[in-house]
Amino acid sequence: MTDKWNATRLPDLTGRTAVVTGANSGIGFAAAEALARAGAHVVFAVRDLARGGAAAAKVSGSTEVRRLDLADLDSVREFAAGWDRPLDLLINNAGVMMLPEQRTKQGFEMQFGTNHLGHFALTNLLLPYVTDRVVTVASGAHRFGDGVIHFEDVNLRGRYTPTRAYAQSKLANLLFTLELQRRLTEAGSPVRALAAHPGWAATNLQSHHANPLMRGAMGVGNRLFAQSDQAGAQPTLYAASQDLPGASYVGPAGLGEMRGAPTLVGRSAAASDPEAARRLWTLSAELTGVDWGLKPVSRP
Repeated sequence: MTDKWNATRLPDLTGRTAVVTGANSGIGFAAAEALARAGAHVVFAVRDLARGGAAAAKVSGSTEVRRLDLADLDSVREFAAGWDRPLDLLINNAGVMMLPEQRTKQGFEMQFGTNHLGHFALTNLLLPYVTDRVVTVASGAHRFGDGVIHFEDVNLRGRYTPTRAYAQSKLANLLFTLELQRRLTEAGSPVRALAAHPGWAATNLQSHHANPLMRGAMGVGNRLFAQSDQAGAQPTLYAASQDLPGASYVGPAGLGEMRGAPTLVGRSAAASDPEAARRLWTLSAELTGVDWGLKPVSRP
């Protein structure tokens, strides 16, 4: 139980570099701000450079802004191709939540394509540079929907619902973390893969729900029950900075994991299935054209 841990207890991160996807708002911004305040050089990896620049300007510390659209694999490749130095922390934070049915540039269901496939490709392309850990932001919603990966059609054609698609994408985040850690261990790498979830944090994610009634209900819930985005970032920061085993999953310690200080939490049986994790990795590599990225790289 880590009942008193918060971002003020981050270690000195001077000299370390972190990439935070979706750092312009919500828990991504809160995490980026805390990391920079602790001394890290933080790269805001964002779709909109103007919004990213405005967010970075609010942060006290060393920052830069680079464009990254996780719904476009060409953008992911361009971001990775421009990276040429050691990377201590990769925070796979960006995401979309319970949208009307949409497609990414390459034709994937938007939530699976953005939340999982974009981060899968980004991680593997950057992995030769990663020196410490990869933290992927999942969700307690991985238990919702059907509770499985629809391997026969991850794009959910003809049976799309916002909740089913979101739950599948968050389950994919946890299975990706599981298989990534297995591969890192097998390769003898010191890099660790971990996952975290924010509980119920008041961010702009909820404002995009496909159902207007649910948008309204979530807005009321944000005002009455949710914790702040700063509190929602605590599990991410804990996973990014503390000495935890690979494949650990961090979330809030409070009732229902909705709020509270960060602690290790459980996950569904489906999110713990190593065979499903391997199968998802194989499928993701086929869909993205990007596979296991841990290869030697010459550094200056």
